[in-house]
Amino acid sequence: GGGEPLAADGVGELADAIAESFGSFRAFKAQLSKAAATTQGSGWGVLAYEPLSGRLIVEQVYDHQGNVGQGSTPILVFDAWEHAFYLQYRNQKADFVEAMWQVVDWQDVARRHAAARDRTDVLLLAP
Repeated sequence: GGGEPLAADGVGELADAIAESFGSFRAFKAQLSKAAATTQGSGWGVLAYEPLSGRLIVEQVYDHQGNVGQGSTPILVFDAWEHAFYLQYRNQKADFVEAMWQVVDWQDVARRHAAARDRTDVLLLAP
C-alpha cells in the first residue's frame, strides 16, 4: 500500500477524480491529513463520494454525530480516535496520520469509488 493512486496501477479513474476534486494529490493529502489530525476526541477523517456533484469531498466525522454530508459515501477513512494511535504515537497524532498514508490500498479505494459512483441514481429517483 501507500504512495498515491496511479493509472498504471489500475486506479486511473480514482486518480483523475482526486485531481478534479482537489486540484492535485498533494492538496487532497493535505486536506485529509488535516481533517484526521485535528479531530478532537472520537472521530475520523473521511474521503467520500458526493453523488449530487459527482465529486470527492473530505469530511471530518466526530463524536458519533451524524455529521457526514447528506448522501455521501465514505470510500477511505482514517481513524483518529485515541485508541487507534495513542499507545504507539502518544500525543503525536500527525505522525500517526502520516503513517496511515503508507498502508492505503488504492485498488480497494478505487473499487469503493466505482461502487459509490455506480449507485448514485438511487438518490436522484423520485419515489
